[in-house]
Amino acid sequence: MKKTFRTLFSLSMVVMLLLQGCGSAKKADAPFEPKYDKDTEFSLTVAGSYSNFESLEAEFERFYEYYPNASLQYVSLDDYNNTISSALVGSEPPDIFTTKSSMIGDEKYDDMFDACEVLSDSSVDIDYSCIRSSLIRATDAGDVVMLPIFTTSYGMLVNMDIFEKEGLKVPTNYKELVSVCEKLKSAGYESPVMGADRFSGSGLFNCFVYPMYAYNVIQNSDKVNALNNFEPSSGELMRPALERLDEFVKSDCIDVAKCQEEITDEYEQVIMRFFEGDVPMMFAAGDTVSGTAKRESKSDAFSANPFKYKFFTAPAGDDGGYFINSISICFSVNKNSKNLDMANEFMRFLISRKELNNMAGLKRLITPTDDFSADEIYSAIADIPDKRSFSDKETGLLDPAVRQFRAAIYAVGNGTMTVDEAIAAYGSIPEE
Repeated sequence: MKKTFRTLFSLSMVVMLLLQGCGSAKKADAPFEPKYDKDTEFSLTVAGSYSNFESLEAEFERFYEYYPNASLQYVSLDDYNNTISSALVGSEPPDIFTTKSSMIGDEKYDDMFDACEVLSDSSVDIDYSCIRSSLIRATDAGDVVMLPIFTTSYGMLVNMDIFEKEGLKVPTNYKELVSVCEKLKSAGYESPVMGADRFSGSGLFNCFVYPMYAYNVIQNSDKVNALNNFEPSSGELMRPALERLDEFVKSDCIDVAKCQEEITDEYEQVIMRFFEGDVPMMFAAGDTVSGTAKRESKSDAFSANPFKYKFFTAPAGDDGGYFINSISICFSVNKNSKNLDMANEFMRFLISRKELNNMAGLKRLITPTDDFSADEIYSAIADIPDKRSFSDKETGLLDPAVRQFRAAIYAVGNGTMTVDEAIAAYGSIPEE
C-alpha cells in the first residue's frame, strides 16, 4: 500500500515522535490556549459510524467556550467502512473522521489514509504525550495520522457489593479465583462467573484467556510468522491458554449451560443479566461495559437494588490478569479540509488528558490516556504491572490467526474438542 503502518515499540522512536508532534507532558496538562481570534467563524463536520455520539457533542459545547461562532456537527455514515473513502472526495467531505486500527494494512483504505493530515508534524502543534505510547500508530515514514479517542480491553464486571457482603477480595490470579468461587458457591451463588458463550471477541472464553494467550505469543515472538501461516506445529503455543480454559470450565467457577440458557448475546443480555444482582463476576469486553450506564435505569432489578460495580482484568494467569491496550476508534483529520486550520485546532483542543478523559467517561469506555483513575469503573486497571500490560498490536497476530484461536477456545470451552485435538487441528478448526 502507499502508506503502511507499524506499531511503535521502540522507546527511542516513541520518544522521538512525542517530541516531534506534541511536546512535553507538562504541556499536555496545561490549559488550552486558542491560537485564533475567538470571533472566528467556521464550521466543521466529524464523520463516524456511531448512530449517536453524545460524548463528542459534549466536547463541541466545551469548544464553543473558546470559539462561540463555530458550528460543529457530527454525522453518522451508513456502512461506514465502505463509504468513508468516497465521502472524503464527495461534495461535502468531513473535516475530521473516525479511523480504526483494523483498517491498517487493508488496501481498500489506501485512499482514505492518503487523505489524512500528519498530526505529528510540529506545525500542527498537537500534544499527544498524554496518550499511552503503546497506542500510537505511525506510518513507515514515522508519520502519525490517527490518534486514539477511545480504547477497550477484555475482562470482567464485578459486583463489588457481593464481595463486600461475603467478606471476599476480588481475585487477582487464578488460584485466588478458584478459591473465591468455591466460597461463593457455598454461599449460594449458582455460577460465580458468567458470560456470553459466543464466538466473538466479547465471548466469555475470549475475555478469559485471550489476554493470557496474547501475552504468551509476545514472549514467543519468533513463532508469530508460523502462527500467521497456520503451520500445524505452531498450534502448540495455544496449550497454556487452552489447558487453563479447560481447567476453568471443569471447575465450580462457572456453569456454561446456565450461561447459554440465560445470556444469548454478548452485549445487551450480558449487561441486563449482570444487573439482576446475583452474578459476582461477569466476563465482558470494554465495549459492552460502555453500555452499562444507559441501562441502569432500564433494569428493574438494578433500579430497585443498585450496587457498585467495577471492571477488572480476568485473573487467568498464575501471576495475575493481563491488560490488553486495544483501540476502539481513532480520529483523523482530512488534509483537504476547507477549514484545515480549525480542524487541527479542534484536535489540538480534544487531544489532552482532560478532554479525552471527559469523553471516555461519558461514553464509559477506557481512556487512551495514562490516567485510569479518572473513571472509577476502570480504576483497577492502574494496578496491573507494566509487564502484564501491552498493546494488541504487539502480538503481531493477523486476524485469521486470532480467529483460529477463538475457534479453538470455543471448541474446547464447549467440549467439542479436547485440548490436544484443538492444537493438532490448528489452521483448520471450523469457525462458527
